[in-house]
Amino acid sequence: MSRGRPLGLWMATALVVGNMIGASVFLLPAALAPYGLNSLPAWLITISGALLIAVVYAALGRAFPEACGPYDYTRIAFGEFAGFVVAWGYWIACWVGNAAIATGAVSYLADFFPAIATQPTSALVTIAAIWVLTGVNVYGTRVAGSVQLVTTVLKLLPLLAIGALGVWLLATRHPAIAQNLATAAPLRADAITAAATLTLFALCGLECATIPAGKVADAERTVPRATLAGTALTAAIYVLSCSTALFVIPAEALAQSHAPFADVARVFFGDAAARGIALFAMVSGFGALNGWILIQGELPYHMARQGVFPRWFARESPRRTPALSLVLGSALTSVLLALNAAKSLGDVFRFVVLVSTAATLVMYLACALAALKLLATGALPAVANRRRLAAAAVAAALYALWAIVGAGLSTDAASCGRGLICWTPWSSNPAILCLALLASAVPVFLLMRRRARAAATS
Repeated sequence: MSRGRPLGLWMATALVVGNMIGASVFLLPAALAPYGLNSLPAWLITISGALLIAVVYAALGRAFPEACGPYDYTRIAFGEFAGFVVAWGYWIACWVGNAAIATGAVSYLADFFPAIATQPTSALVTIAAIWVLTGVNVYGTRVAGSVQLVTTVLKLLPLLAIGALGVWLLATRHPAIAQNLATAAPLRADAITAAATLTLFALCGLECATIPAGKVADAERTVPRATLAGTALTAAIYVLSCSTALFVIPAEALAQSHAPFADVARVFFGDAAARGIALFAMVSGFGALNGWILIQGELPYHMARQGVFPRWFARESPRRTPALSLVLGSALTSVLLALNAAKSLGDVFRFVVLVSTAATLVMYLACALAALKLLATGALPAVANRRRLAAAAVAAALYALWAIVGAGLSTDAASCGRGLICWTPWSSNPAILCLALLASAVPVFLLMRRRARAAATS
């Protein structure tokens, strides 16, 4: 770094935590409520899986410091088509994930305006919020950056407050904990599998939790350590806050809650505290949505400029923003929300989280397999402990496959009958929808290749 003091481990770790914590966690307790205590081992497995994936990314980042992330890792190992599918899947995960982030933000807005919690009002407000922030990003990235700066710190406050309450409740052995745990759903392997996919969505983003090497002291050691430490610290905050909601609010009520953390605060501190938590969560949610809409537009824009995505993704507005890319992504998000307008806020959130996470898991799986391929071919010469990385990559790949299966499981009583968990019908199965969306990459890739060949021969 040419000016200023380089970032050390603690500051780099703090930046990683800030990048990873988004808005999804604010509605996650309601989505996890049907699984009861199964969410606790699910969190432990998810944290382990996320750390394994972080190890793989750290190794690939050291070996290919100039690479364009997962796209290049997969392309180098398996060729252009595999790289294209990964990039396409990540773009899908972005605009689908924005539906979940927007739903979470609007759910806390409903704490101030209860009518918003009912359909179709909630869907209309959610879609409107997406387009307002899309307009902010189309107007200019500097304005979007200012919005992001204001909301970054606010997202930590409600999580830390609820997490601290949970620690106090456990330390004092509050009677509400024993009562709610006694009626929680029993531990089951299939329920843990289903819950694990939901918990991973809150940790998605570890692949972009890297810091430019020029701004970090001893980057080769600091960046991987900061990524791993940041992932672990973020996970700890999530577990404490989400578990507190599970301990305090009965599962049936928690599953129907549109503002779980506000409801927790209301139980112990009254309506004023609940409104405060809801306000912070709402601002954080809209801030995270603003940032991910920016990524949703910038990702295909840059891929198009490299010739990977169709060139029309790179069209700019008069203010030099990727307007077409931003509008297309938000339009697809709006369609997804409109198709689920008959569902409750919690059901919409749960569905889009599973679709987005499944798409991200495919990327994680591809990168883990890429690391194994590159290790086998000797393309990762800088790896200090090849066996340890190979073991981490195998475990990460198995975890990704396991979690993808979890995305297709359901807790819906109408579908599962007396069973707690069953395979979701194909017409509404998030895993199947994810695969269908990924399959749309095939005709686009073939069209891109055909145009490239035509340009080469002309």
